Amino acid sequence: MSNLALLTEALEFMENHISDEIKTEDIAKECHCSKSALEKMFRCVNGISVHDYLVRRRMMRAARQLWMEPEQSLLEIALQYGYSTNESFTRAFKNVWNCNPSEFRARKKFSELYPKLLVPVFKEDDYMKERKRVDISELYDLFVSRSGCFFVCCDIKSLIPINEISYKAGDMAILESMRRMSDAAGEEDIVFRIGADEFVMLTDSRNEDYARTIVDKIRARDGEEFEFEGKKIPLSLYVGATKLEEKNLKYDELFTKLHYAIREMK
Repeated sequence: MSNLALLTEALEFMENHISDEIKTEDIAKECHCSKSALEKMFRCVNGISVHDYLVRRRMMRAARQLWMEPEQSLLEIALQYGYSTNESFTRAFKNVWNCNPSEFRARKKFSELYPKLLVPVFKEDDYMKERKRVDISELYDLFVSRSGCFFVCCDIKSLIPINEISYKAGDMAILESMRRMSDAAGEEDIVFRIGADEFVMLTDSRNEDYARTIVDKIRARDGEEFEFEGKKIPLSLYVGATKLEEKNLKYDELFTKLHYAIREMK
């Protein structure tokens, strides 16, 4: 089995068993390789351990249920994702989202923060080679229904120095970026992540002034600090608005054009 095929199988197995009690050893066994080989390859390509990725995907699914099913109890959701108590579920959830599940539910807004990773597809374009590929295909029907609506695109300025403090600080910067976008979004606007530190908001408006107002709200917060382990870290974002004029745009073309839009605004 090639390395890319192995990674594809590992990612698919995790998605298909996201609610089961699986460990890295189980995934490696399914892929017919050693745990250490899988871990090394996964971390090299995706920059995260198999375990941490699995936890983030579970908490992503759990967050979506908190938002979509307000009548479902926290314990019911916890049990669905392998946590036997509210306390253990809350610890895992807070470690990913930096808030407890009840606080997240009270926000009444959902962001696609940890979408499924995809195995890289190597192309001639050097810029796209560097992009982490994620699966936002679940939102494609929404993209089609909102053809002609504006996108607001964001990218973190100088994430590397923040990651040098700690990768956990980098995770906090990503959460803070999504929070700023969500704060600026209207009730029908959807915020999602399309790369390591690239984010997009799909608005429900074809009005350019509306999109520019959102851009201004996000940009006005440049330099605001977030706190990490007693340190105050300033955060600024590249931000711009774009509208994709092409009709019947294929999913891969949409993903690529959004990344190019982010590059152009830097």
